[in-house]
Amino acid sequence: MNYPQRIVCLTEETTETLYAIGAEDRIVGISGFTVRPERARKEKPKVSAFTSAKIGRILELKPDLVVGFSDMQADIAAELVRSGVAVHIFNQRTVAGILSMIRTLGGMLGLAEQTDPYAQALSDRVERIRAERKRPDRPRVYFEEWGDPMITGIGWVSELIGIAGGEDIFPERAVEPGARERIIENPEDVITRKPDIIIGSWCGRKFRPETVAERPGWADVPAVANNHLYEIKSPLILQPGPAALTDGLDALCEIIDQTNT
Repeated sequence: MNYPQRIVCLTEETTETLYAIGAEDRIVGISGFTVRPERARKEKPKVSAFTSAKIGRILELKPDLVVGFSDMQADIAAELVRSGVAVHIFNQRTVAGILSMIRTLGGMLGLAEQTDPYAQALSDRVERIRAERKRPDRPRVYFEEWGDPMITGIGWVSELIGIAGGEDIFPERAVEPGARERIIENPEDVITRKPDIIIGSWCGRKFRPETVAERPGWADVPAVANNHLYEIKSPLILQPGPAALTDGLDALCEIIDQTNT
């Protein structure tokens, strides 16, 4: 069977996965937002943003598979499909979904022998951390994905907060796949839920804890009163791939440990 040999990755998580299993030679193009692994930016042509792509450049690379993520890339996918390119759009929103994405990608490329053990190792690591950090005194965490409007964390982020030993204050929002449904219209909703920790990851922008602390009425929020406002860089936690399950989860654990000391 002939498996794809020339792959364009429209988002970072598939690029990171292929590098992790030693299959980077199959990648012929990547997203311009890719930062993991660092060497990918030096080695591979950058052919897309997130919601836009250089279609002509992608076609010049003659890919036999383009992989992307979510409905936000539907227009890119449609244009490539109309040009005769094979496209697969993943839509993982949970920890289990991330692991499934890795295994599915491996199967599509005939690399299951590499990706299945890799996914299993990630899964085992997550479960070990979950077991080690079970605790009755779980700090309440408000995770902010964007500041204006205020958007709370997506599904896998909420799960990872729980695995790290915290409690997401907006679990009902986290199940919503779209950012629109996770907008916090009324800042009072955060105040009333009294988070012990505030974590910002403003998707490409530097988190400004001082701006958050100055929001009207937030001075008495426990996280603000005790100065427990932290940043996790978005490539570590907002990419639904290996980064979130490794460095992203570790960052959450470190923050929660700092708060408990």
